[in-house]
Amino acid sequence: MALIHPSLIQAAQMLLVLLLAPGLTGLVRKVKARLLGRQGPSILQPYRELFRLFRKNPVLADNASWLFRVSPYLIFAFTWLATALVPTFCLGLPFGPWADLIAITALIGSARFFLALSALDAGTSFGGIGASREVMIASLAEPAMLLVVFTLALVAGSTELSAITAYLLSPSVGLRVSMALALASLLLIALAENSRLPIDNPATHLELTMVHEAMVLEYSGRHLALLELAASLKLLLYFSLIGTIFLPWRLAAPGSSILSYLFGSFLYLSKLVVAGTTLGVFEITLAKMRLFRVPDFLGAALMLGLLATLLRFVSGSL
Repeated sequence: MALIHPSLIQAAQMLLVLLLAPGLTGLVRKVKARLLGRQGPSILQPYRELFRLFRKNPVLADNASWLFRVSPYLIFAFTWLATALVPTFCLGLPFGPWADLIAITALIGSARFFLALSALDAGTSFGGIGASREVMIASLAEPAMLLVVFTLALVAGSTELSAITAYLLSPSVGLRVSMALALASLLLIALAENSRLPIDNPATHLELTMVHEAMVLEYSGRHLALLELAASLKLLLYFSLIGTIFLPWRLAAPGSSILSYLFGSFLYLSKLVVAGTTLGVFEITLAKMRLFRVPDFLGAALMLGLLATLLRFVSGSL
């Protein structure tokens, strides 16, 4: 029972993140609705919406090129692959050597690139607005993300997630100021990258405020389902990164028993529930900031990442 083929565990993880992503989005919506005094939709509502959209054929604009048709599949593939690279409940998976933070950042950047291009390809004003705002946010969020990666690389001596997690699990690692600054920076980046409050309000479709919704406004049917599923996977990806790097407890070791894998999966699910609930509570206390204040918000993430890198570089003990 202790010998389970690693490929089966990797396939189970890929399927697990795919199944949990819509539920995480439904949990955040449910928490926000209950805090507002409403019953709110069921946590399973995102699954019903995806099932309904997958059954419909997409409606394409007459001037849409092949890029508009292919982009949803590429965006979903890049995002799913990036999410599958993150160790969720165990270490030593076949994708472990490729689970590099720089590679994950590149995959997310590639998905954003095709999303912005497809929004511009439709030729609508909303698509152009959303693409320009997305690129503006990315120009500040990606450098901050790379600074977080550099900090972790200086601490653990590697950018591979399995090596970082194994190092942080060692008893010689204590509380580090640089890691705390990197965590704060990553939290701000996660809010911006997923178009959450205070950067964007995912529950509105006002043309003066929306970012992500403006880019997918022309999509329908299974194309829209793939984009919505990719957005849920992206939120799950950042929660998984935070849990794996900063809360890496009780991850199953390679060659463990089924009970260890199940216990690791239960802890991973518990982390997602806590993170989704915290995000819902956090968003209910905030209002969306004005667009010209977004660079200040991401500038804070950039400075936190820079301070973390400099602090770790100057003082090896911090």
